[in-house]
Amino acid sequence: MFGIADTKDVKDDLVEDLGLDEEYSSSSLDALVDGDSRYIKDLRVNLKKTLQSDHLSEKETALIALAIAVNEKNEPLKKYFRSLSGELEATEEEIGDAVACASLLAANNVLYRFRHFVDKEEYNNQSAGIKMNIMAKPKLEKEFFELISLAVSAANGCELCVQSHEQSLLKLDSNEERIFDAIRLASVITSLDKIVY
Repeated sequence: MFGIADTKDVKDDLVEDLGLDEEYSSSSLDALVDGDSRYIKDLRVNLKKTLQSDHLSEKETALIALAIAVNEKNEPLKKYFRSLSGELEATEEEIGDAVACASLLAANNVLYRFRHFVDKEEYNNQSAGIKMNIMAKPKLEKEFFELISLAVSAANGCELCVQSHEQSLLKLDSNEERIFDAIRLASVITSLDKIVY
């Protein structure tokens, strides 16, 4: 039977997994431990499983996780996934692209969600007026930049952006398994953001 001592051990393991100080805590993490919540074990397993993908390299999972951490403004996760990306031989340019992608997509997601919600020809026919040169010539491979764009758009709930990036990925010879692994990773990092912050 799972007990508070087990819950505390899993919390300590999760904190260690994320390279946090062993004394790290948050009110949400404390609530899971104090409430003897089995969810903490699920969260740790989910994180470990999504970071090990048959369709994404370890470097790719770290960079997608970094972009989601940036999108969520989560300092401990940004620090961890930036460091992990470097350990997995991501260049500073690739790390910069992942961060830039999160920022650009945050802007695009707001604009295109607005267009979708209002659905007026006057807005739909206007130029976005947002510079997006990085999308044309990213330091990352175009397919992978699109994959990060899709993951951030899904995290931000932009239906039009999700549809557009998914279609672009398929045209770039990506596949549904790779796409789904990226989305599952984005969902787990978003859930982790609610506990570690």
